[in-house]
Amino acid sequence: MHSALFEQANLEVQADQRFALQNPQMLRVHLGGDVLAVKGAMVAYQGSIRFDHEKSGSMGKMFKKVVTGEDVSLMRVSGTGDVFFAAAAGYVYLLDLTGDGLSVNARNLLAFDSSVNWDIKRVQGAGMASGGLFNTTLQGTGTVAITAVGQPVVLDCSTQPTYVDVEACVAWSASLVPQLVSSMNVRSMLRGGSGEAFQYAFQGPGFVVVQPSEWMGAPTQQQGGGGFNLGGFLDG
Repeated sequence: MHSALFEQANLEVQADQRFALQNPQMLRVHLGGDVLAVKGAMVAYQGSIRFDHEKSGSMGKMFKKVVTGEDVSLMRVSGTGDVFFAAAAGYVYLLDLTGDGLSVNARNLLAFDSSVNWDIKRVQGAGMASGGLFNTTLQGTGTVAITAVGQPVVLDCSTQPTYVDVEACVAWSASLVPQLVSSMNVRSMLRGGSGEAFQYAFQGPGFVVVQPSEWMGAPTQQQGGGGFNLGGFLDG
């Protein structure tokens, strides 16, 4: 059989790395230890592989997921073989954590080493007016795979204030503490608004990843509870 389909670029990647890109939009993981991945991200596998629901790990973390709506539904992938992950043909990027951390929009998270710790954090300044915004933080040592809709840009936040639309923000250095700010004003609101209501404001050593597309509806960034203030609990 002859076809351009069988060109080298489309054949399975043979790599020694645990995490490797099969192509720009597909991740290949060679299991030698458990991996945590977003549910539904598996597109193929070879070998003897098991998929199990990953529990929150603590009552506190489970409570955060319920009250924040941060939809980090994870599965634990174990066994022997190779697993391929993808998410809506998004572009895959690998980050190797060496004790540092990353804050990721749940919609942009794909998979990570089970040795990496994860939690849910509240963005400061995100109050009832914005519905409350939350992100998933990853900390420790291991590889993290994220996706972006289109080719992203990485902005350096150390030289000047950086503002990013909340729906286009993919991830940022966990060392950064963003504030949620609003560019709305009364005159603009009376005329129908600008369509650019809220932004993350970053300032300090670190980076922020921005994709050339905005999530619509933001079901992963919802109101944190029905009128009571969770305060420091969600910051811890």
